[in-house]
Amino acid sequence: MSLRALLFLSLLAPLPALADPATQWWADMTALSGDDMKGRLTGSTDYLRAADYVIGRLKAEGLKPAGVKGYLQPIPFEQQVVDQAASKADLVTADGTATPVKVGDDMLITAGGGPRPDTVDAPLVFIGYGLHLPGQNYDDFAGQDLKGKIAVVLSGGPADISGAIKSNARFDRNEELAKAGALGVIALVTPKQVEILWERQKLLARGPGMYIDDDKLRDSKGPFFSATFDPGKAQMLFEGSGHSFAELSAMADASRKLPTFALPIHLKAGVVAARSKLTSPNIVAVLEGNDSKLKKEYVGVSAHLDHLGVGAAVKGDTIYNGAMDDASGVAAVLDIAHRLKEGPRPKRSILFLFFTAEEKGLLGSSYYARRPTVPKAGIVADLNFDMPLPLWPLKTVYAPGQDESTLGADMKAVAQEQGLQTVPDPLPDRNVFIRTDQFSFVRQGVPALVFKFGFAKDTPEFALEHDWRANRYHSPSDDLEQPLLKDEAVKLDALVAGIAARIANAEARPSWVPGSVFNAYVK
Repeated sequence: MSLRALLFLSLLAPLPALADPATQWWADMTALSGDDMKGRLTGSTDYLRAADYVIGRLKAEGLKPAGVKGYLQPIPFEQQVVDQAASKADLVTADGTATPVKVGDDMLITAGGGPRPDTVDAPLVFIGYGLHLPGQNYDDFAGQDLKGKIAVVLSGGPADISGAIKSNARFDRNEELAKAGALGVIALVTPKQVEILWERQKLLARGPGMYIDDDKLRDSKGPFFSATFDPGKAQMLFEGSGHSFAELSAMADASRKLPTFALPIHLKAGVVAARSKLTSPNIVAVLEGNDSKLKKEYVGVSAHLDHLGVGAAVKGDTIYNGAMDDASGVAAVLDIAHRLKEGPRPKRSILFLFFTAEEKGLLGSSYYARRPTVPKAGIVADLNFDMPLPLWPLKTVYAPGQDESTLGADMKAVAQEQGLQTVPDPLPDRNVFIRTDQFSFVRQGVPALVFKFGFAKDTPEFALEHDWRANRYHSPSDDLEQPLLKDEAVKLDALVAGIAARIANAEARPSWVPGSVFNAYVK
């Protein structure tokens, strides 16, 4: 018997169903995010071992394969690693004076989204938040000549536009900039809105980025420059402009309208990058519905299986385990699969989806939403898990985008039945709505939600969540040693299982509410 087969059998050892959902949830978490899984990097042998484990669990639950090769949907990718140390950049004034920018320290060239150009020499223009929202009477692109330029944008947005709508515009930003002739973008974050400390961002920038190996499925069809800047060094971009980064950051933190103006400098850069091809699969299983007509429609329940693999050491640890992000979500989907399998068979079918390459830009879910393994018109909703963060007792729940579709009413109804409350997204400018896999379905016109433990600003829960993101998010310390509440985690599973059953048994499929901008994506 091969080593791979022996390993597969060893992974199947914990499979017999446990009576206690929290115990099984923790067993799945432990199997997927232990050090032996090496962080489940997209396309790695470790990711494939994690996929084997998930498939074993699905088989144990008696769920049918719904991929293109059994449970699998293989996806071809191109991997790109930017050599930050070898890449060079200068800010050049009109008189030819060059100020060096240390790539990998002051500025990070992002590796995902599409191939980076080998060289760039272009003027910079500040276009505020970089939001193109003419339908909401707000457009930072208006009156801008972006052809041959690099746009500089700042985090945040107007307070009177919903977080979901602003997030959607940010997702479109690079594509819209490319259409307008821009050569690239430099994205800045105000010091108060920083989520991952810059020192850790520098470590993460050494890792590989990816994009789908089919330019028809990329947001940027050709080479496009993309970078971020250290908030502590960002003032160098605004020297001689009549504006300061501190001034603009204060305006952004207050959600005020930002000015737009040309910056009196060019960025001249040389990018050193290595590229290679690889394949990594999504995993798809189905619980067939019991209604002869409605079983041809599908409610998706999803999470992502990949994480960051092995990377730069933080406090001597190099394994980015991804326990919360997103082994916890995978364990939740497996728990929901068991609950729905053991309960009354719903009318519509339920798809259980485990995506690859989420950490590389929602790539696995984007591929699936555009090229699904079931009829595309039959997918009616996606309910997604990504870092729900069971760090405190579950009393409230929020799901970014909940006000945009009838799924919000479904969530509220089931939450009330289970003694929970729904609350608004406490940090709408953090763009959670576009940073998780359900958004790939939104882009195809399918109503979708991602579920989080609720919290409000200036509360102990807010402090816990902030501390987790600052210190554990995309760090080796997102491991099995961190404090979490197992019994509370599966309460959220029970809620989402109830929502899935409600949608699957409803006469009408979910829809966007009248006036939602996401109606425009309905095919």
